[in-house]
Amino acid sequence: MSVPPSLSDNSNRRYEQACDQAIAMCDGNLRSTIKALIMANEYLETELEELQAAVAAGCVPAKAFSSEVGAGSREENASKQEPHASSHAA
Repeated sequence: MSVPPSLSDNSNRRYEQACDQAIAMCDGNLRSTIKALIMANEYLETELEELQAAVAAGCVPAKAFSSEVGAGSREENASKQEPHASSHAA
C-alpha cells in the first residue's frame, strides 16, 4: 500500500525542517547533531522502558497513557493552548 503523494510530501517537508532545525541547534556541526539525536533517542528509550515497567508492575494504569496516543507532542499541545493570565500579581 502506498502513501498518497500529498501526505508523503507533507511528511517529507516536516522531516526536512526538523533536520534543518537540529543542525542549526548544533551550529551546523553534523557530528554534534547526530550525537545529540542519539542521546535524545537513548533517553526516550530509557523513559519508555521505565514507564512500561511501572505499568507492568501496576503502579500506573495503562489507560492513563492510551489517551495520549496520537495527541501530539508536548510542544505541539503547549502551542495550541490559550495564554493564561500570570499567577503573579503585578
